[in-house]
Amino acid sequence: MKEKFDFYSKTNLKSYNLDEAMRYQLGMIDSLDAYTRVHCENVANLTCRLCEYLHINKEFTIYCTVCAYLHDIGKLFIPSSILQKNGPLTDEEYEVMKTHTTLGYKMCMDDPKLRPYSAGTIYHHEALNGSGYPKGLTKKDIPIEGQIIRVADEFDAIVSKRQYKTHIGITDTLKLLIEDARPTIPKSVALKSMEENTKIGKLNPKIVRALFKVVIDDINYEISCILGYTKYLDTQIKRLEQISNFNIKREKAKTEKKKEYYTAYMEAMFEKGENFRNYKYILEEYRTAYLKRKEIIDNLFDEIKIIKKLRV
Repeated sequence: MKEKFDFYSKTNLKSYNLDEAMRYQLGMIDSLDAYTRVHCENVANLTCRLCEYLHINKEFTIYCTVCAYLHDIGKLFIPSSILQKNGPLTDEEYEVMKTHTTLGYKMCMDDPKLRPYSAGTIYHHEALNGSGYPKGLTKKDIPIEGQIIRVADEFDAIVSKRQYKTHIGITDTLKLLIEDARPTIPKSVALKSMEENTKIGKLNPKIVRALFKVVIDDINYEISCILGYTKYLDTQIKRLEQISNFNIKREKAKTEKKKEYYTAYMEAMFEKGENFRNYKYILEEYRTAYLKRKEIIDNLFDEIKIIKKLRV
């Protein structure tokens, strides 16, 4: 038995009982490579949860989530030598990679069943301050679905790159998103239009704040998973400590009958794979695991405190 958790498990699209037409759209991501497919699933689930915290209605939440599933579909047309390259891309390769937005948009527009969800492909790399691509749009021209997917996409990209196994240290990732959400205003601005443009960061602060709530939910879920495992460990430790106490009494027993009594009791309490030779070693393993999980739980509670103090 062991604790199980992931960053995207609390809510997923299956809860909306999608009809066959929508399953066609979602089936398109099966054509992507494994890494991109998982990324698309993660971004979609995270988009769904962000929509809930943004109090977006069910119909638009479903629409945004399907857009998010399809946001990287244009990577079907990016050479694998670039898409799966280990290491940073050259400037030329990066320009090719950026075309996945327009290629995905064209693919969606050419397919009547995908056309309604083309926004995810074309807007998910646009930034509120106009520094994004492919069109360099600013806040007023980027639809809310694009803004939400941008936050979900950036978060998952950082999480995947850092290969988190737990939410401990996740605030470092959130701080990076805060930097992208804060305005960068130069000390002197020659043109008013430039000044107006720099009053906005890349990401929508309201969506980033919603992300904080989603991450806190995930941390609480992780804590509950680990707590469940610590309860199991605690039960096992108490059982093995009881066996250990019986063994002490067995060794102190004056008669063979008493020794046999304690021996039989110990044997009855052993679980599969345990015996007189290894139970002490197993007990120490459980104790070590228990203390480690308690430390993780304490660190996760500290992480929540840090996140609650973050401001964007």
